[in-house]
Parts: sequence; C-alpha cells; structure tokens
Amino acid sequence: MGKGYFQVPTAINEPIKTYAPGSPERASIEKMYKKIYNEKAEIPLYIGKEEIKTGHTKSIRPPHDHQHEVGIYHNAEEKHVEQAIDTALEARKEWAKLPWEQRAAVFLKAADLIAGPYRDKMNATTMIGQSKTVFQAEIDSACEICDFLRFNVEYMSEIYREQPESADNEWNRLEHRPLEGFVYAITPFNFTAIAGNLPSSAALMGNVAVWKPSDSQMLSAQVIMEVFKEAGLPDGVINMIIGDPEMITNKILARKEFAGIHFTGSTNVFKGIWAKIGENIHNYNTYPRIVGETGGKDFIVAHKSADPQVVATALLRGAFEFQGQKCSAASRSYISSSLWPEVKERLVKDVKSIKMGSTGDLSNFIGAVIHEQSFDKLSKYIERAKKSDEAEIIVGGNCDKSKGYFVEPTVIVTTNPQYETMVEELFGPVLTLYVYDDNAYEDTLHLVDNTSQYGLTGSIISTDRYAAAVATDILQNSAGNFYINDKCTGAVVGRQPFGGARNSGTNDKAGSKFNLLRWSSPRLIKETFVPATDYTYPHMG
Repeated sequence: MGKGYFQVPTAINEPIKTYAPGSPERASIEKMYKKIYNEKAEIPLYIGKEEIKTGHTKSIRPPHDHQHEVGIYHNAEEKHVEQAIDTALEARKEWAKLPWEQRAAVFLKAADLIAGPYRDKMNATTMIGQSKTVFQAEIDSACEICDFLRFNVEYMSEIYREQPESADNEWNRLEHRPLEGFVYAITPFNFTAIAGNLPSSAALMGNVAVWKPSDSQMLSAQVIMEVFKEAGLPDGVINMIIGDPEMITNKILARKEFAGIHFTGSTNVFKGIWAKIGENIHNYNTYPRIVGETGGKDFIVAHKSADPQVVATALLRGAFEFQGQKCSAASRSYISSSLWPEVKERLVKDVKSIKMGSTGDLSNFIGAVIHEQSFDKLSKYIERAKKSDEAEIIVGGNCDKSKGYFVEPTVIVTTNPQYETMVEELFGPVLTLYVYDDNAYEDTLHLVDNTSQYGLTGSIISTDRYAAAVATDILQNSAGNFYINDKCTGAVVGRQPFGGARNSGTNDKAGSKFNLLRWSSPRLIKETFVPATDYTYPHMG
C-alpha cells in the first residue's frame, strides 16, 4: 500500500514517430502490417496462467477489408466468467500485499516494452483490427498507452506521499488499500490505450480485474495481455474474457465480491449496468465504485473574429480523424454568418482532398468505420439528410460497403439547430453545421448548452478575448474538456485529464490521480505514543 518512500522516474510523454516516407519506422511498420495481415491469429481467454480455447469462435476481419479473415477469438461460457472471478480473488491475496514499488515496476516495464519491441505490433494490430491510420495508431496504441502507464505510476506515488499532519504524541498515517473484491473493466474498440488503461489503473493500486475488451478490438487486446505477461504481471491479476456482454455482465454483477466497474462505452449500456448494480446493492460486500466515460455530442463554436482557416482545419481534424469514432470528435458546429462563406470554401476544398482507404496505405487520411451496424446507421442518417428540407450536404455523402465499411467524410448544413444530426450521437464521419447571426452569439452559446444531453468536449474559436471568456462561462457545464482556439479532440495524458459529465460519464478524469483515487479505499491509522491514563479534563476542576 506504500507511503512514497521511493522516488519514481519522472513521467514524460512518449515521443510521437512521424512515419514519413523514407523513415526507418515507416519501413518497419509496413513490414509488421503485412506480417499480421497474412497471419491467422487465434485469441484465447486469459484466465490466470491458462490460455483457454473454448471452441466457440468468431472471425476477426479488418473493417476496411471485411472479406479477409485475420484471425479468430474464443468466446467465454458462464463457467469461464466464474473461473475468472475466482482466479482474480485468489491472486488478490498476494497482489494486494505487494509493495507499491513492485507493482509500479511491472507497469513501467510494460510501458518500455510497448515503446520499444512491441511498438510495431501494437500499432499494426490497431491499424488492422480497428482501421486506424498509422498516425492515429501511433498516438493511441504506442504513445497514449505508454503515457497512461508511466503517469499513473507517478500519480500513485504522489497519492501515497500525501499524508495527514501529526500533533505531538501522535502519528497519523494514511494507507491506500485496494478495494475489497475485484474490479470489472469494460473497454471500447476505439482506443487501444483505453483498453490497456482501464484494467491496469485499477491493478496498479493493488486491485485485481476481470477485463472484457470489445469484440472489435481483439487483435490489439491480445498484444496488451502479451505485454503485461512479459512485464511480469502475476497470473490472475488481470484476466481477459470475451463473449456475450449481457451474460458476462450479469454473472459479474451477481457476485458479492464485485467492488467496482471501470467502463468506457455507450451511455445506454452504462445506465443499464448502473441500474443492475442498484438492484443488487444489498448483495455486495461493499458499495461498488462506478466509474464510466460514455458518449458525446461534441461541438465547435466559431466566433466572428476567428481565422477561417483555423476553423476549417479544426472542423476537419476534429470531425474526421479516425472516421469520427472518437468520443471527443466534433459532431456539431455553430459558425458565425460573416465567417461562413470563407470557412465553407476552405472546408469543402480540404474535405474533397481527403484520401480514404486501407490503413495499409500510409498515404490515406482515414479508413473504414468499425462494422456493418455502424455503417448502416450512418448511411441512414445521410440518406435522410439528402431528402430533408432542413438539411443540405455540401460535401461527401457517399457510402460503400462492398469491400470495407467506407463512409465519406460528410458535412451537413442545417437551418434547424435541433435537426436530428445536431442532437443525436452518430459516432462516425458526419459533421453538421448551423450558421448563426453575428449578433446572436450569446443566444447561440445558450443554444449549444441546452441542445445536448452530453457534456464531454467542446471548443470555442475566437481571437476576441471577451468572446472567449463569455463562452467559457456560459458553456461551463457543456464540456468536461473545453478548448480555446483548437479542435475538441486530442487530450494528452498528464496535460489534459479526460472526462465529461451530464450523460457523458462520471468525469473521474482518466490520466490523472483523481481517477486512481477511485481504486483505493483509504485507511487512517492514528498511533498515540503516550496514551492518557486519567479520564478527567481541566475544566472539571
């Protein structure tokens, strides 16, 4: 549990490689990409020291080439869920007692393995399985996951180092115990770094975890387990299972030892889990910690003073990098009318220049959306926009799933600020714009605040400091991560702790010590050196 007696290495952000033509890293990643693309991975369940192949398998296919199989993964049965929980609880007996610096060493080694010998494999599996470009993979499955692992160690040390004051004749000290039970980690397809962070941040604090990654992220999930094992993580501390989500969740939430959930995913799923926890609350040994980051309907507001090229670039990068499949992606925007003609010209020109295709071609800017369900949902919204009297598609709008799930970057302009694509979460490369009157700036900010149930990210672009200050005030509850003169994506561990409120989650700020505190249960110990021997006080005479 520790008190911070050792100085940990100072965390710095992992440098981003460029993969420019002719660079050694470009040749290396292209070689690894081809190798994994032509292999047939077989991904088991990881329960303790066992790698279990159940025989109930599903195919893994790249979103940008869905006729090509790159592997299979095995699905868990009910007995495997129980086995994973029991294995975790058994591992807890030793892991929870391990000195904190020994736990830290495991995850610091994991970061160095990812930054070094596993970097290409982590990136290539993310590129293939999740259809990320090499740059999007690099900032996620190499840099961000390393940052999570290293900064979390530094934050843990800070937490342990902060101790209460002690008066004469007493010593007060604070222990940060792991939760009494096990943690359930549910992770999404869109960030390999999140998949690594959610179980490992809890484990770093002495907890044990049952981890259910997304079935659309299995290639890189397996590499995460390989790294943890090579880094020396003891068997059973993190157990990876995959299968029917409802079955797995119901089995886990029924156990009295369930102590917390670390979740990133959809809002409705998270609300359903919260409700089930409430139904089972009388069964648990302790009140479970509920930590979740969910959806977003993220915005960019452009004031009349903004630079049109800055606005156009922020819109394009914020809305279309990784096919708009970031929970922080720009999905709605409000553009001042005097600014709009020039923004429109630049935005349309830039979007038309975007290359879309296989992530194996490093010249492409975007790949495919994650699966057919996502493709079908997005294409329906786009088709409705084409027919609507309230909407106009000014660029993009084509969809093709013959080879991969490709949705063109699409910009919709609407005359109705409550039009469906201004309000509903889409999770794809669709951006909807509303042009407002220059004189209605503050009214528009209130419109932004009241339009969405979400409160994850947003930005204001303005060269007018007063306008920026007004937006910062009015939009204080609209975004947990608020940006001035930038796009609304790209939070970096150690610099922009991430999370939102409203229906976007519990805002426990991944990438900060606030999140780690959720995975500890402090115990205060007061030791009195010379105890009292007389019960009376001076005022008694």
